[in-house]
Amino acid sequence: MHAFYKKIAAVACFTILSITTTLSIAADTVMVGGAAMYPTKTIVENAVNSKDHTTLVAAVKAAGLVDTLNSKGPFTVFAPTNEAFAKLPAGTVDTLVKPEHKADLTKILTYHVVPGTHTSAQLMAEAKKNGGMVILKTVQGESLTIKLHDGKLWVVDAKGGKASISIADVMQSNGVIHVVDSVLMP
Repeated sequence: MHAFYKKIAAVACFTILSITTTLSIAADTVMVGGAAMYPTKTIVENAVNSKDHTTLVAAVKAAGLVDTLNSKGPFTVFAPTNEAFAKLPAGTVDTLVKPEHKADLTKILTYHVVPGTHTSAQLMAEAKKNGGMVILKTVQGESLTIKLHDGKLWVVDAKGGKASISIADVMQSNGVIHVVDSVLMP
């Protein structure tokens, strides 16, 4: 009878461990563009599954940045949605993805990437300490300004354009993605 109870206890422990692990993974998984973004995958491995980021993924491929965004990083990416790209003047995206405009495309895309992992909580805390703003240097070399306004984070580019962070803290194995509603311009 004692062996029977040991088996039941072992099965119960295994079941609890399995449920806890599943809940932990589910808690860290964020849905973006109808797809689960897994914290165990890289920025590119997750982004390719988002229906809201097909333009960004195509641009990253055209600029030759897939290997960079699959590397160890860590990176913080302010990821514009398809709707954000659609706000650009007609023909802009089609022009930028052409091989002869690769340098311009790379400049714009790397302006959306900051070295390190910067979560929304960290950005908010920094902004509160610094009069409501944080300045981050991008991989492209210029700065982005993160502003805290009415409890919400905004990203302001070099030209004064503003992007709202619509989905924050999409954790990746090599950094974090913050989904934004506008394309940022250096």
